[in-house]
Amino acid sequence: MRHFNIKRIALSAATGIAALLFFPHPAAAAAGTGGDGYPREEVFQLTAQQTQSTFIDVDGSSGPSQGDEFVISGNLVRSSVTIGTYSEVCTLTRTAPADEFDLQCAVDLTLPLGQLTVEGRFTVTSAGPGNIDLAITGGTGRFRTAHGTVHGDRVSDTETLITVHLIR
Repeated sequence: MRHFNIKRIALSAATGIAALLFFPHPAAAAAGTGGDGYPREEVFQLTAQQTQSTFIDVDGSSGPSQGDEFVISGNLVRSSVTIGTYSEVCTLTRTAPADEFDLQCAVDLTLPLGQLTVEGRFTVTSAGPGNIDLAITGGTGRFRTAHGTVHGDRVSDTETLITVHLIR
């Protein structure tokens, strides 16, 4: 079993999961009008920038173990402007012999017009996270009827590009 830095890889993977929503970008694609009885879908991108992180090792082992947690917070950025913040807790739920594990994450986004929650699971290998596709599970304020999906693409150890498919 090849050893890898679980903390660095998992924190990098988890960093961008949380960074999701604010106002749709002017170039956002929208379907429906909201007033015509059909759901409205907005697609836009943001960058999640990690500012704090903590790794909690539940059994003191040198490698990944079930129950290890990552607590992460940071800023949501668009065009170099911070438009919100995020917090997330990711729990390691499965380990595999080939330097592979699964993270289950719960994310809270705090934005000027409301909060949004996102949840889901993804796999991390020694090469980094695989597909990060999570579900939008709800929200408050402007996002009170929110659902949809979020896709994350790792840019660096502390930044992730987020593509949001918001339906409300």
